[in-house]
Amino acid sequence: MEKQPLSIGGQAVMEGVMIKSPRFLTVSVRKKNSRIVSRKQRLKPHTKWKKLPLVRGMVNLWEMMVLGTQALMWSANQNAEEEEKLTKKELAFTLAFSFLLVIVLFVALPYALTLWLGVYEETRPVVFNLVDGLIKIALFLLYLWAISFSKDVRRLFQYHGAEHKSIYCYEAGKKLNVANVKPFSTLHPRCGTSFILLVFILSVLVFAFWPLLIMQFFPHFVNVAFWERRLILFGVRIASIPLVAGLAYEFLKWSARHRENVLVNLLVQPGLWLQKITTKEPDASQMEVAIHSVKQALTLEKRGH
Repeated sequence: MEKQPLSIGGQAVMEGVMIKSPRFLTVSVRKKNSRIVSRKQRLKPHTKWKKLPLVRGMVNLWEMMVLGTQALMWSANQNAEEEEKLTKKELAFTLAFSFLLVIVLFVALPYALTLWLGVYEETRPVVFNLVDGLIKIALFLLYLWAISFSKDVRRLFQYHGAEHKSIYCYEAGKKLNVANVKPFSTLHPRCGTSFILLVFILSVLVFAFWPLLIMQFFPHFVNVAFWERRLILFGVRIASIPLVAGLAYEFLKWSARHRENVLVNLLVQPGLWLQKITTKEPDASQMEVAIHSVKQALTLEKRGH
């Protein structure tokens, strides 16, 4: 029986690539002197309940946020001057600020704009969440388009493409080298970009459900003071984000097992289209870094340490 490849994923970092395998995390970065340096980390094993459907998606989202930010900060420090390097406190502040910024830009702002348009969640939950979802996606696309003009972000997107190509090459069972990696696509169905878009789409369905449920069991909810209703409904929305993330994760895992299905391919297409913004064709030196990171992770998995 042919041995199945390990499930690996990752993300681009500053001048490098992070790869997460089942038990390890590696980050490889090319320094200004052209040398590739790596950081390796053993991941804490998940308990049984963390592997449960839905729960594993929530855990994965949190892990990728924390580990991804740590990897990004470490990579930035590799080519920074000594006085520019971030401390642990600065890293914690950056993580907290990034999380707050995401909530403000992609949860609070669309919510406020939808209210401003005169649509109310408790009376027209489906319409409200459709409008809210469209605004979220529009803001996300605008954000990606705006940052894509930055030279540093463009290089980040090239490393993102290199990460995808290297993972494709490994999953195809080919030897990891630039010649083999180069022909593969920069677009990958399990990408974090697709995950974020899927979260936005699924949030329309999940967020529309709660007001309907509240009104069903508490019909006098409409008589509650306006700002109290807003606070309750917005709080429920924030609390539902892990559930939406869990659903999105399960869908991506399921779709990866049914790639030959025409309907599944149609459903994953929007995420692949979006990756045309967030991934760019890498050069040979960038592919070398991605290959290095994948090889490091696979070596650690083989040795067990």
